[in-house]
Amino acid sequence: MLSDTQGALSPARSDDNNPFFEGCGREGPIRCIFFSEFHPTAGPKISCQVPEDYISKEVFDAVSVYIIPKQQLQRSILTVNVLGHKITGFPINIPNKKYARNAFYFNLCFVCDAWARTVQYEGVVKKLAEYLMMMELESNFLSNELQLAPENCKLPSILQQILFDLNSKKSCTITEGTTNMHLKVVKVASDPPAILDHQVPIFTVNVQNFTKEMWDLTTQQVLPFINGFNHVAKIAAEADVESNLVKACVQNLVYYGVVQLIPIFQYSNVYCTTPALQKLSDDAHSQEECLKYVARSESNLPALRDVFNMYCNMTHGTTLKDLCLRLNPYTLKIDEQKLVQYGLLQGYIRRINKVKLNQSIFVSFKNFPSTANFYQFNYGRIVL
Repeated sequence: MLSDTQGALSPARSDDNNPFFEGCGREGPIRCIFFSEFHPTAGPKISCQVPEDYISKEVFDAVSVYIIPKQQLQRSILTVNVLGHKITGFPINIPNKKYARNAFYFNLCFVCDAWARTVQYEGVVKKLAEYLMMMELESNFLSNELQLAPENCKLPSILQQILFDLNSKKSCTITEGTTNMHLKVVKVASDPPAILDHQVPIFTVNVQNFTKEMWDLTTQQVLPFINGFNHVAKIAAEADVESNLVKACVQNLVYYGVVQLIPIFQYSNVYCTTPALQKLSDDAHSQEECLKYVARSESNLPALRDVFNMYCNMTHGTTLKDLCLRLNPYTLKIDEQKLVQYGLLQGYIRRINKVKLNQSIFVSFKNFPSTANFYQFNYGRIVL
């Protein structure tokens, strides 16, 4: 990515009053879409943009060398961050002797705020540029459009539709003549971690909103066995699907945010609360959602005090079995399995793992007590 981060042109770090800065990772809307070409006499210029005059001539002239670049940068995603704008384009040239300079150079660019993350738009920009290239090769669509009067030109209305639909629905369908093109903004995330046999997938969205046609055949076979309690190995056995295929399916679902992985439920597990539990005491919506989720019966909800008390009693050294024997969640109308599920999903609690260490590590912990305290605080109980 080509980026200007000098001085006030592009803010490089955040402050307490402004959470929007370059590199903050936040996604922003598309502010403008413009079509530029290399005019045979005027050189690089913006031929069409929506909204009009969003990118001034001064800004365009400052970055035109990257909008209509040399041959070496053609057909590459280029992102330029300059003068408060982040511009992403995919420059294309079509060599042909019928054009004034024996080639037609153009670029269709998306413009976002300087702080916004734009990687999710790169695939859309590339697909759109290649679609326009195809239209030009088949019917001289762009060449004809650029010769028409502005009121007769179709390109502005097409760009306006793309701008509105992608910002509002994250998808768009363009119809021009007998051709259709479908655009969709896909969230680009980091690769999910490897899936282990003992991990438990649980849905984070309403699976009823999806249709069978949206999934591949293996995922369709696996989905009915994901219930928030079955671990990956059990899902593979019950679905009669090879374990590695199940792991690949679950990894794909994690990537798209459909499921989340939580530790396997056992009464011997030890949990402790996190600072996020404060939200349960302050937020009325979270309280209502929590009571409905952890209740044994939807018609007979538990008391918030009892739910909060069970969470607060999850401490180091106390297993879930100990907690259930002491507080008896059945009489409190609380389903302890769902209580743990909800706490893990919302980040109210975390599991403390028991790790067996060899004697040499124990000796180092004796010599350096602070290291042992750090390890125990972050990773769990130390057992020899």
